[in-house]
Amino acid sequence: MSDLKLTRDKMTAFDGHDKISALKAPAKLTEFGQKQNEANELLAANINELIKRVCALEDKQLQHAEIMRKIAEELGAYKKELDRIRLSEKLNSGTIERLSNALRLAEEGAGTEE
Repeated sequence: MSDLKLTRDKMTAFDGHDKISALKAPAKLTEFGQKQNEANELLAANINELIKRVCALEDKQLQHAEIMRKIAEELGAYKKELDRIRLSEKLNSGTIERLSNALRLAEEGAGTEE
């Protein structure tokens, strides 16, 4: 886009400092029209380039939104699995503790019978 860079010189179509005689008016008007057309073309090219860039950014934003949605789904599934594992661990720990207590009580009961 460097060749499309807008500068004061490129955008100046009329300097207006010279007195224009009636004989030179058509030539000056033609010169002004050509400079104005060049400025308009340059502006149009810049606008089209900006539109392309905005469209590319919008596409990237949509891609990022989709990625973030997928990550959120994965995190939700991960949280559910983690909660399930924690619950299983808690239930297993309780079961192990009850079995340990039962074995200890059984051993104590067997020790008192002797």
